[in-house]
Amino acid sequence: MNLDRFSINQMTVKQLALPELVAECVRLGIPGIGLWREPVQAYGVEAAAALVRGAGLTVTTLCRGGFFTADGWEAENRAAIDEAVTLGTDTLVLVSGGLTPACPDLPSARTRITEAIGALAPYAGERGIRLAIEPLHPMYASDRCAVSTLDQALEIAEHFPASQVGVTVDTYHLWWDDRAPGAVERAGAAGRIHSFQLADWTTPLPAGVLNGRGQLGTGAIDLRAWADLAEKAGWTGPVEVELFNDELWARDGVEVLEETLDRFLAV
Repeated sequence: MNLDRFSINQMTVKQLALPELVAECVRLGIPGIGLWREPVQAYGVEAAAALVRGAGLTVTTLCRGGFFTADGWEAENRAAIDEAVTLGTDTLVLVSGGLTPACPDLPSARTRITEAIGALAPYAGERGIRLAIEPLHPMYASDRCAVSTLDQALEIAEHFPASQVGVTVDTYHLWWDDRAPGAVERAGAAGRIHSFQLADWTTPLPAGVLNGRGQLGTGAIDLRAWADLAEKAGWTGPVEVELFNDELWARDGVEVLEETLDRFLAV
């Protein structure tokens, strides 16, 4: 795998302001960038779009939509789709939402998620935006995402056209599941891999477990095998590195960006 497919998710180096991140991507020859709604909104969606477009970067994804089990999900997700259009990406990553008083158990949460995506998919499709359901590791099932496996994500996605709804394959969330390789093959055959993300798994996990994504090559995941698996399933799109890690965020952002690029090429 070469640099042409590399994308850096904005959260990996969130300590860098967007103009600095864009400038460093240009300097290092990084072709793709995955954006997050909150910092983009703070900078200005139109301004961010002009900045990235002017630098010649490809916006590989926008994170994130979803949280369908909470109130107000529809307006928020329609806004996310509109932002994706403005930013020039074709993929909105969905973190589906966890348990709430309205959806107090996993079956009811997954039913709500499926219904919500069904209501949203035509709006996204009309605007050329693909919805990519991201299954999260089961440790997040109660509060962030009731969709924990790639098979579960596909069961939801397969209710809708592949051009509208697919999945995100994220190594951090899926590496533990021995059924995941078969699900990657299934997703690829159906044209439903809409995003592929890398992060490593290191232990011990930090308090709160959210910011424990390891730098590439520092943990337990065979990242090269996962990249090969995705390619064999037909994925030829961007490979996005998305790391939530307090230790990385405490360091110089340019140094972390350079290190991440080096590790991507190495592993």
